Amino acid sequence: MSSPSLISHFADLPDPRIDRTKRHKLIDIVVIALCGVICGANNWVAIEAYGQAKENWLRQFLELPNGIPSHDTFGDVFARLDADAFRRRFMDWVEAVCATTRGQVIAFDGKYVRGSKDSTLGKNAIDMVSAWATANHLVLGQMKVDDKSNEITAIPALLALLDVAGCLVTIDAIGCQKDIAQAIVEAQGDYVLALKENHPLLYQDVRTLFQATPRLGQQAYAPDYVRTVEKDHGRLEIRECWTLSDPAGFPFLPDAAAWVKLQTLAMLRRERQFPDHTTVEMAFYLSSLPGSASRLLDATRAHWGIENSLHWVLDVAFREDDQRFRTGNGPQNATILRHIALNLLKHETTAKGGVQTRRLRAGWDDAYLLQVLGVQPTSLPFSF
Repeated sequence: MSSPSLISHFADLPDPRIDRTKRHKLIDIVVIALCGVICGANNWVAIEAYGQAKENWLRQFLELPNGIPSHDTFGDVFARLDADAFRRRFMDWVEAVCATTRGQVIAFDGKYVRGSKDSTLGKNAIDMVSAWATANHLVLGQMKVDDKSNEITAIPALLALLDVAGCLVTIDAIGCQKDIAQAIVEAQGDYVLALKENHPLLYQDVRTLFQATPRLGQQAYAPDYVRTVEKDHGRLEIRECWTLSDPAGFPFLPDAAAWVKLQTLAMLRRERQFPDHTTVEMAFYLSSLPGSASRLLDATRAHWGIENSLHWVLDVAFREDDQRFRTGNGPQNATILRHIALNLLKHETTAKGGVQTRRLRAGWDDAYLLQVLGVQPTSLPFSF
């Protein structure tokens, strides 16, 4: 990913401070915070320490009229910074530097930022829904779930901000909703939605249909099947996918007609054999795609990329759950900073090692940090 215009996308952020308190330029605060997070700083105190250690280097492209801001300044500014404005500029930047690939899987999923919980004030941890481009390994956007709501309302709001035309949207069971399916299709995308007991009648009908299909005649629903076997780290994993397809949308199933463009039902079986035990999981899906079992299996596997490549990395490499951003918009804005840093680190491919190793190297090697930022300066001073 090249990001020569990264800073320009955030240069016009509305400043929440009154004029007499603006000892530091807002863009300086944002840039230092971003560089600090990339380089391993996980809180405002560490970000201030990073800035103090790198002040001479930072002055090559930042004005810093009053030196490095204090950790209190970082915390206060990001707590008051308009989270919607910060998110919009993040999404504009992602759209500018990386076009979504037609047909790729975009996974939606929520994650609690556990460090934002404040029991003393009775504040629950915030829940952030993210959209993850599984082919590009990019966070495309995020949306905070309202305190008195759930992900069912946040997912359509985030969908409305993204271009999913020609893409395949995958969502776990909480997002398996008729209105969400409608929104995806209206945006010219396709969907694969996990079906569980939150739709008890439809769930039971789909299970029964798969059990009864051999007796109903194999050609009635254009069935398809695929099986994959993988062995890794002493574990054998067998995945099987069965699909039933009906362009009419399975009109005999109660409530099925309310799911726009529904034409495929899928059943997945995953068996994992360990040296001392075996586990078996069954899952069911609704999809607007034609009934290719191979494509449905690939899509469901790709969906787990948001868990393995985003949520797990945020927990392990960025220690997200250990961070105590609790004031105002601080938790949301800190999440966006981490998402920017992760996007940049994921797409810097010259260095070996995982995200944590790359964060350390960026902190040690200014030239490498510039590579992560997508900057190739030929002379100083330079700009992003």
